[in-house]
Amino acid sequence: MDQKGAEVKEKGVSSSTSGVVVQVREKKGPLRAAIPYMPFPVAVICLFLNTFVPGLGTLISAFTVLCGARTDLPDRHVCCVFWLNIAAALIQIITAVVMVGWIMSIFWGMDMVILAISEGYKEQTATQQL
Repeated sequence: MDQKGAEVKEKGVSSSTSGVVVQVREKKGPLRAAIPYMPFPVAVICLFLNTFVPGLGTLISAFTVLCGARTDLPDRHVCCVFWLNIAAALIQIITAVVMVGWIMSIFWGMDMVILAISEGYKEQTATQQL
């Protein structure tokens, strides 16, 4: 077996013809892309707040953008991203009466935690490479 075939098998891809690697990226809308990458403890607090008071954790996360938290909207100004997060919080608060906002709020908090974990993983691997 040639070198390329061995590398493909090691990566867990069972292809006998070629070693093509396909990368999939999620396309995010502007509201979803405005969720900030926060430190893990802050993201967990926002999830907790979003679970019991819909929109409150999202409202707090909007202020982390003003404090320098990174988002997936690098081409937009900080104030625009801040107002997008405020809009998401207001949508969650207003629609919480019919349970839609509450569910959206919980999922939003889970996304915050997932983004915090992925950012921590990136930082950890970057320090290990140095």
